[in-house]
Order: sequence, then C-alpha cells, then structure tokens
Amino acid sequence: MHELIRDITLSILFAWMLGLLAHFSRQPLILAYLIAGFCIGPFGAGWVHSQESISVISELGLIFMLFMIGLEIDLKKIVRAGRVILFAAGGQLLGGCLLGVLFFVGIGLSLGGHFDAVYLCVACALSSTVIIVKVLYEKRELDTLPGRITLGILVLQDIFAILFLAVQPSLANLQVSVILLSIGRVAVLVAAALLVSRYVLPRLFHQIARRPELILLGALAWCFLVAETAERLSLSREMGALIAGVSLSTFPYALDVTAKVTTLRDFFITLFFVALGMTIPVPGLSVIGLALMIAAFTVVSRLVTTFTPLYLMKQGLRASLLPALNLAQISEFSLVVIQTGVTDHHIAAETANAASFAFVVLAVLSTFVMTRSDEITRWAIGPLKRIGLRDLDHGNGHAEEGHGGGHGEARRIVILGFFRAASALLAEIERQTPVLLEQITVVDFNPNVYQTLLSRGLHVIYGDISNVDTLLHAGVGKSEMIILSVPDSLLKGATNEKLVRHVRALNPTALIVATADLLGDVGALYEAGASYVTVTRLSDAHELFTVIEAAQAGLLADKRAELDQRLGERREVLP
Repeated sequence: MHELIRDITLSILFAWMLGLLAHFSRQPLILAYLIAGFCIGPFGAGWVHSQESISVISELGLIFMLFMIGLEIDLKKIVRAGRVILFAAGGQLLGGCLLGVLFFVGIGLSLGGHFDAVYLCVACALSSTVIIVKVLYEKRELDTLPGRITLGILVLQDIFAILFLAVQPSLANLQVSVILLSIGRVAVLVAAALLVSRYVLPRLFHQIARRPELILLGALAWCFLVAETAERLSLSREMGALIAGVSLSTFPYALDVTAKVTTLRDFFITLFFVALGMTIPVPGLSVIGLALMIAAFTVVSRLVTTFTPLYLMKQGLRASLLPALNLAQISEFSLVVIQTGVTDHHIAAETANAASFAFVVLAVLSTFVMTRSDEITRWAIGPLKRIGLRDLDHGNGHAEEGHGGGHGEARRIVILGFFRAASALLAEIERQTPVLLEQITVVDFNPNVYQTLLSRGLHVIYGDISNVDTLLHAGVGKSEMIILSVPDSLLKGATNEKLVRHVRALNPTALIVATADLLGDVGALYEAGASYVTVTRLSDAHELFTVIEAAQAGLLADKRAELDQRLGERREVLP
C-alpha cells in the first residue's frame, strides 16, 4: 500500500512538471503524461516498477475516463444528427475498418489467435476528441460547418467504440450465439441503467441537491456499481463505467454531476495515461517501423474515408477536406481499446507499443496540421481541381444564368462572407424591402449557405473571400456597396482590414461597410478605406439597456411578446 502511494505521488509530480512544459510549448497534455510515465516507469528510470501498482493506477484511470466519456455523450444530439454527419461517419468508420483489415493483414498481422489486425483497424478508425476539441475551441471553429461535422463524427465514433467493447471480451470465441449473448447482456445492462437513472436516481439526487459531497459520492457509487455489475455479467468494468456515464447523460442533474466529477476525472485520467506510458518500452526498429506504418495508414485512410462521402454529398472541397484533416490522428479511446486487448491477451505487446508510439507521433503532427488547416486546404484545392475534382463554384455560371447575367456581372450590393449577422440582415430585408434582395450578391464558401440561398432564388457565388481572384470574379469592382459582416474572430485567411484594402483597390468609389471586433480597430478600418464601420457591441448594449428599462417599468413581458412576434416573422438561413 505504501508503495502504491509513493508510485501515485511520482506519477502526479512528473505529470505536472512535463505538463507545464507541454503547455508552454503548445503540445497536447496527453503526450506529456505518456512521456512522464515512460520516464519513471520500468523502461525509464525504474522508479515505478511494481506491475500491481501500474495495473491499479491504469484501471482506475480507465474507469473514470470512460465514465466521463459516457457523461459527455449527448444521445439527443445523435438522434438529431443530420444526414451529412450520419453518412460521413458511416463511410469513415466502415471504410476505415475495411481498409484497416486489408492493410494490416497485408503487412502480416493476424486476424485470429492474436487479433492484432482487428484491434489496430478499430483503433485507427477512432480520432482524438481531446486534441480536436481543444484545437477547434482555440481556433473558434466549433460552430463552423466543418467543426460541426467533425464533432458529429466524433460522437458516432464513440458509439462504434462502445459496440466494439461489447463484443471484445468474446473475440476468442466469436460465434453468432456468443456475439448475440454479449450484445444481449449489454442491452440488459443499458436498459436497467437507463430505467434506474430515469425513475430512481432523480428523486434521490433531488433530496440531496444541496449537499455537493453527496452528489459527488452518489455519482461515483453509481459508476462503480454499474462497473461491477458489468464485470459480473462477463463484460468489463470499463464497459460498465461507460454505460453508467451514458445513462446519466440524459439525467436532470447531469451537468451538476459532470461539474463535480470533472476534477476527479482529470486526476485519474492523468494517472491512466502516465500508467500507459510506463508500459511503453524503448522502441526498437521493428516497433518504430510498425508505428510509422500505422500513423501513415491512419492519415491516408482518414483522408480517403472522410473526404469521399462528404464530397459525394456535395459539401464542396473545403468542407470535405477540413474534417478529414481534423480527424487525422488516433484517439485516446484507441489506447483504451488497445489496453483492453493487452489485458485479455488478444494483442501482442509489440503491436500495442507500436500503436501507442503512433498515437504520440500523430498527436504532435495533427496539432500542427489542425492549427494550419486553412492554409493547407487553400493550397490543396488548386491541385484537386486540376486532377478533375469539381468544387461548388463549378456551377456558378449555370446558377447565374437564371439571374440574367454571367459570373462577373455586378450587383449593387455585395455581402462578403455569410454568418449570423448576414443571415439576420437578409431576413430583415426580406421582411421590410423584399425587392432589394434582387440587387444583392452573397459570396461565401459554406456549402449549406450556398445551397439554401440558391434554393431561395438569391444570387450567390461560392468562393473564398480571402482570395482576391474571388473578389474580382464576383464583380466587386463594379458594385456600389460592399458589406463585410463577419468579425475578424471568425474570418479565415483574412481580416476586415485586409479585405477593405483589397476591395478598395478593386473599387475606388464603392461604399464599404466593415465590422470591428475591438474599438481600436475602427480607426484602422477607416484608414484602410472603409466608408462605415459597425461595432456590434454598441447595438448589443443598446438592446440590453432597453431590456433594463422595460424591466424597471414592469413591461418586460410586453417586450418579450414583441420579440417573439419579430422572431416568428423571420425566415433566416442560419437559425
């Protein structure tokens, strides 16, 4: 027991020190934890050498990790997932597994006895939620179309991993009856957990809602109860922890439970990855070679299996390529899958080490690629067009024939970039002066915006507004007014100031309306050539002030009714 406490102390201390280095060098924290484990483990300095300690630390971390993954799976979002996300995820997962089996069997790994090829193809089909969400959040791309597609695919990947973990204990005796029995046990456990979390737990938690320590203790008790029940049903504790989390994700106190368990989760997840790092030996040439093949296969297969279904569903080159780049790494969940295989002696230790090493390589590379995904995409679109792939702008000429003009015909008003402000503007014009819509051109590269505006009969050009050629071909040089409604925080490859300078160079006489994020940007935009600068915080402040006045006068209900009426009259492109 004293040795376990000492080992946990070393694990946390080294994880923190290397985590600081990772933070300052902008590298994934998971990578720091793996390296910390390697440094203090049997293959490093040897300060932690007890296999029992490593096993206990790893299993506790794994149970908490899967419990929290389950808590964060939103079943309602999966049900509401659009056709694009469902088909993209299905194509990526099925295509990735099929290519994985062919590739890994082709390089000599086995499908039977040891199930190295099976575990690797599943592991390579999953992408890292931790890395992707962190980078997309920092880039403010979670709410963009490629960001939503990426997150939707991640959720469905988690569901796929759950199904695999249900079958995984029976891989050595993979018969139809055994598979059905395993799925039946999971179904019984899931049904029982959902029923208890729906009808029993809410009443209990309501009684203790003001006792935070009991909320935390109740969540942990539920996690370990379901985990131990799963073990008794010949599943696994890890699978039970995942089901416990999923059952609580729909429960009224889920946010409260998540908030209280998060700190504990972070502690044990850190221990899991440190313990995993302890099991990674100094890689030999054969392990490095296999790891590089796994990494290369993951990147290539992700590009093929994610890009293809999105492109076939007419999402355009950019919106098809960005999710593929975002997803091009191996998941931390993949390490969980591999670790369960090692525990059950389904996969060779050398193969597991190679998978862990490939995870480290791709964690570093994918972080670098994702931070520069816009530049990479712009660079790639040209060659993709040259080899015959058509983008949505290929149909611009056809789309514009019905509007009485060619591709470069000028419209009086051009809206460059289309997000919520532009959506609200069009709705307001449609409500007050519908005839003005015939004098407007919208330029944007969101395929959903392009198709929706086209179906409503508006003049829309698919293109990247940061590209001067796009501005030229859109007829900006002959327009009377150009509106830039997208703030700098959401623009890709440009800023409002740069766009104003480009537009002013193409059209010296046009009225240019730009948007400023910061008050200090207003002067720079006027110097660049803007005719007027909108500062959205001013209009927001005015609206909030009128709300305060209405509340003080006892008229807030009337103001809300007025707003509800206005909202009911609007038909926005972006809700």
